[in-house]
Amino acid sequence: MGYAKERGKLEKLATKVSALKNYDDKSLTVITDIFEQYSHSVRILKNKNPEAFTGLYQNELEQVKIVKRALKLSEEADREANFVKYKEALLRALNSAVKVTNEAV
Repeated sequence: MGYAKERGKLEKLATKVSALKNYDDKSLTVITDIFEQYSHSVRILKNKNPEAFTGLYQNELEQVKIVKRALKLSEEADREANFVKYKEALLRALNSAVKVTNEAV
């Protein structure tokens, strides 16, 4: 099965996440969009090859959702720190997905 298209998307998303530096409305909008695209790609991959991608869907995606929720519920003073955690969790998840797509070939 060809995963090059999804892998390419995931690699671009990882680059965009890496470019985010600090918490503000624009960065929050960008990272939310990246999360939605990542989530969509992982679902597509899971449907193509459940054996290889179910772990990503159940574990990595859930980890990112937990950190995203923490950012949403955090106090103003904690938003910067929680944004960094969200960014790092999303970047880890994206890199894991890229790795699995390389191994699944």
